[in-house]
Amino acid sequence: MQAQSFSFRPKLVDALKGYTRMDFRADVSAGLTVGVIALPLALAFGISSVADPRAGLNTAIVAGLLISLLGGTRVCVGGPTGAFIGIVYGVYTQYGMMNLTICTILAGLMLVAMGWAKLGGLIKYIPYPVTGGFTAGIAVIIFSSQFRDFLGLQLGPDEKLPADFVLKLVFVVKHLGAINYVSLALAVASLVLIVGWPKRWSRFIPGSIAAMALGTVAVVVLGLDSRYAVATVGTTFGGIPQSLPPLTLPTVNWAELPALFRPAFTIAMLAAIESLLCAVVADGMIDDRHDSNQELVAQGIANVASGFLGGIPATGAIARTAANVRNGARSPIAGILHAVVLLGVVLVAAPLAKDIPLATLGAVLVNVALGMGEWHNFRRLKRWPRGDALVFLLTFSLTVLFDLTFAVEVGLLMAAAMFIHRIASTTQLIAADDRETSDTVSNELAGKQIPKDVVTFRLVGAFLFGAADKLETGLKRLRERPRVLILRMQDVLAIDATGLNALEEIQEKWQSYGTKILISGAHTQPLMAMSQAGLVESWGEASFCENFDAALARAREILAEPPATPKPRRPHGSR
Repeated sequence: MQAQSFSFRPKLVDALKGYTRMDFRADVSAGLTVGVIALPLALAFGISSVADPRAGLNTAIVAGLLISLLGGTRVCVGGPTGAFIGIVYGVYTQYGMMNLTICTILAGLMLVAMGWAKLGGLIKYIPYPVTGGFTAGIAVIIFSSQFRDFLGLQLGPDEKLPADFVLKLVFVVKHLGAINYVSLALAVASLVLIVGWPKRWSRFIPGSIAAMALGTVAVVVLGLDSRYAVATVGTTFGGIPQSLPPLTLPTVNWAELPALFRPAFTIAMLAAIESLLCAVVADGMIDDRHDSNQELVAQGIANVASGFLGGIPATGAIARTAANVRNGARSPIAGILHAVVLLGVVLVAAPLAKDIPLATLGAVLVNVALGMGEWHNFRRLKRWPRGDALVFLLTFSLTVLFDLTFAVEVGLLMAAAMFIHRIASTTQLIAADDRETSDTVSNELAGKQIPKDVVTFRLVGAFLFGAADKLETGLKRLRERPRVLILRMQDVLAIDATGLNALEEIQEKWQSYGTKILISGAHTQPLMAMSQAGLVESWGEASFCENFDAALARAREILAEPPATPKPRRPHGSR
C-alpha cells in the first residue's frame, strides 16, 4: 500500500470554519495578554542569546506570526525560548552573528524537510530521561547565563562571560569585586516580585511586566543608571529601533559551511522536540489533536524567515501557550494577534524600552530557568529503574558541562543500549514442558507423543539483535544431536536481520550433524522476513509448519515413523 504524501493544510483553515464573533473576542483577549507576557521574554532571550534585544523581538514577531498562521495546532504560541540560549550563544560566540543566521536558516530548511517527509511522529520515540535531562540542563545554562546581568557585574569592554559553564563559575568568582550591589538588589527585588505575584492578578498584569515596569520607573525616578551605573537597554545596546529590519541575505563562507551543519541540526532537533511537546501540552488543555508534520513545516518556514529578518531560532513556547489557553484562546488567531501586539510595541513604544534595567530582565530569565527545570525529577530518580536514572543524570551533566548536541547524542545511545538489553532479557529459549499452555491446542505440547529422535524448543520474545545468540547458546547444551529439531515460534512476534542470520548459521551447522530443523507456528512478520531472506526457499516449504501438530507430523515423515495414535485432548487452557 502506497504511503500518502504530505498535504499542506494549516490548522487555521479548519479553525475558521464556524468561527464566531465570540470566538474572535476570546482570541483578542488572549492575544493581547500573551503579547504582553512575551515582551520581556523576547527582550531577555535576545540579550542572553546574541547580546541584542532586537533579535528576540524580531523573532517573536516574525516567527510568532508564521507559526500561528501556518502551524498544525490551534492554540500554540511560537517564538524565541530559553531552550535555545545555550546552543545559540555558543554558535554566536564561536562563529559570529552571520553564521548563526545561516544556522537558523539551515535548521528551518531541515524542519521543513522533516515535516514534508512525515517524520513528525518519530519525535515521540525520544525517551523521557533524555528530554528531562537536557531540559534540566538547559535550565542550569539559562540560570548561569544571567550571572552578569543579575549580579550587575561591571566589566571592561573586552571582558565577556564565557560560554562554558565551568569557566562561567571561575569568571564570576574572579570578578566578585565587580558586583554592582544596587543592580543586584534590583534583580532580587524583581525576582521576588515575579515569583510572589498573585495568580489572580496575572490575567490582567503578568508579574514579569509588573517587575519590568516598576524597575523602569525606579531607573527613571531614582536615576539608577546615571548615579549607580545600573545597566539598561539604552546604556548597553542604544535602545530599540522603531521598525523591523530589512530582508538581509547572509554572506556564506563556504569554507565554514560544513562546520555549521552540526549546530544547525541540533537547533532543528531541539525546535522539533520543543514544538511537538508544546503541541501535545496544548492538545491536553483543549482536547484537540495537532498535525505534527504541518507543525514542523510551519516551524521550518518561521525559522527561515526569522533568519532573513535579523532573528534567532524559534519554536513552540509551552509557558506562553499555556497562558494563551488559560486566557481563552480558541484558534490560531490569538497567536497571530500576540505577534501583532509585539509589532505595535516596536512601532509605537520602542523608545520607552531604553530605560528597562538589565537586572530586571535577568530576573525574568532566572524565573524562567526555575520554572522549566522540572526539579522534581531529581527526587524521583531513586524510584526510577537504575538505567533510566543514569541516562537522565548523564544527559543533564553533559548538557551543562559540554553542549546540548553531545548530551543528546550520548543520551540517545545510552537509552538505545538499555532498550536493546531489556528486549534481549525478555527473549527466552525454553525446553519442552508439559505444563505449558499456548494460544491454540494445536501449538500445545501437553499430551502429545514426541518421537525419540526429535527435540523441541520454544522461542519466546522478540528475536532481534542482542538476543539472537541465546538460541545458539541454548542449543549447545544438548548432549546428543537429534535427527529433527523443532523450533516453536508461536510466541515470537518480530525478527530482524541478526535473528535471520542466527537461524541460517544454525541451519548450516546442524545440517552438517545430520539434523533437520523445522519451524512451527511462525507469525506473519517473522514468516515474511524468513521468506524474503530466502530461508523458506533454501530450507523448503515443508520445513515451515503452520503449528506444532503439523511439525510433529512432518518429523514423523522424516523419521519414517507411523502417525501418532490420537489421544483425548484436555480442555484448552486447563492445567
